[in-house]
Amino acid sequence: MIRALIVEKEEQGQTSASVETIDEARLPEGDVTVAVEYSTVNYKDGLCIGPGGGLVRNYPHVPGIDFAGTVESSDDPRYSAGDKVVLTGWRVGEAHWGGYAEKARVKADWLVPLPSGLTTRQAMAVGTAGFTAMLAIMALEDHGLQPAQGEVLVTGAAGGVGSVATAILANLGYEVAGVTGRPETEAYLKDLGASRIVPRDEINETVKRPLESETWAGCVDAVGGAMLARALGQMKYGASVAAVGLAGGAGLPATVVPFLLRGVNLLGIDSVMQPYDNRVRAWERIAKDLPMEKLEAMIQEAGLGDLPKLGADILKGQVKGRVVVDVRA
Repeated sequence: MIRALIVEKEEQGQTSASVETIDEARLPEGDVTVAVEYSTVNYKDGLCIGPGGGLVRNYPHVPGIDFAGTVESSDDPRYSAGDKVVLTGWRVGEAHWGGYAEKARVKADWLVPLPSGLTTRQAMAVGTAGFTAMLAIMALEDHGLQPAQGEVLVTGAAGGVGSVATAILANLGYEVAGVTGRPETEAYLKDLGASRIVPRDEINETVKRPLESETWAGCVDAVGGAMLARALGQMKYGASVAAVGLAGGAGLPATVVPFLLRGVNLLGIDSVMQPYDNRVRAWERIAKDLPMEKLEAMIQEAGLGDLPKLGADILKGQVKGRVVVDVRA
């Protein structure tokens, strides 16, 4: 028997989530059974714990799009009992039962080995949010970004993606301008390495001019919407924006002028279906380039019983940094 957060759908279409003890035989089919140690809380997790957001196909459901733990048994030669592994993406926790349980059964293709130098707890402090941040930074670097070129804008800087992006970029020698609408997070962002804070209201409205002063050498954007449109018009010539989220809306009220007159690049970042080799590259970079003391400063601890409230809080934008869920607690 194992403990798990079970989400049920009620007759009126509402959902309810509670910690239950279930038979391990209820786990879905897969090549590898993992004794889960830690998970985390992302925006998608909030949707799957609560209304579903169209992500969950069948109920009852176990959310948790990330987990890290130890292989218990494996039918795939790539993994053996005792191996430490990490899972992010592949619609686990959405279409497939996820990490909010003491055990998970998944396809071997979805796993990556825990990188040397990281613990399972640290890996889940990173989670999909930090993994996505690293993918964004790698994409910007692949398109020529270097510290000497100037400030890098990070929108939604106090959130999960933004926090990790800020810490990594600062550690790599970049000047980071962090956008936040929460003044109480300014000291937190400065501690992560942000060189200055940009109040959200300064960049959250569209303007009539398609181009403004060339300000940013690069941008990690977790917000989308009007803020992304505004940032595009402020990028330096040939600079790139890595788009990773839509907390501010899925629309893009922009023109093509920044692309045509300044050669700006808009880079889409998907963490769910990333190929194995790029996953390993990103996790190795995380282990090397993310200062662990900065990661620790982002963490708040939680157990399975805390997840219903945390799921609601993250949908309201009330979770700062990274939540580490000890599924055994």
